Amino acid sequence: MEVTGKIRVVNPEQQVSATFRKRELVVSTEEQYPQHISINFVQDKCDLLNSYKVGEAVKVSINLRGREWVNPQGETKYFNDIQGWRIERLQAEAPAAGMPPMPAAEAFEPATNFNEEEHDDLPF
Repeated sequence: MEVTGKIRVVNPEQQVSATFRKRELVVSTEEQYPQHISINFVQDKCDLLNSYKVGEAVKVSINLRGREWVNPQGETKYFNDIQGWRIERLQAEAPAAGMPPMPAAEAFEPATNFNEEEHDDLPF
């Protein structure tokens, strides 16, 4: 699965235990009702976030994780986690190779040498 949007938050790495570390990234989707998705990167994947900054457009590859936990009172609880495993910057679309850029609309002037007596040969 993938999530695309702009980076809203890149939290510092947390050392949860002697052998486990994680880092949280929040991505805001760009749609009519933006969603702020919290994505966890764990272990060696934490380092993937080092070069990313707030405001950058990204595509994040994710896995959904879920687990069951029984508390001391015997109640079963369920937890979900979104884990990121790859992140890519989204580039602005470049013009096609070999095609000149289109001039701005203001650059076009209306025709002044139009002669209404000239007939065109268009069939419609």
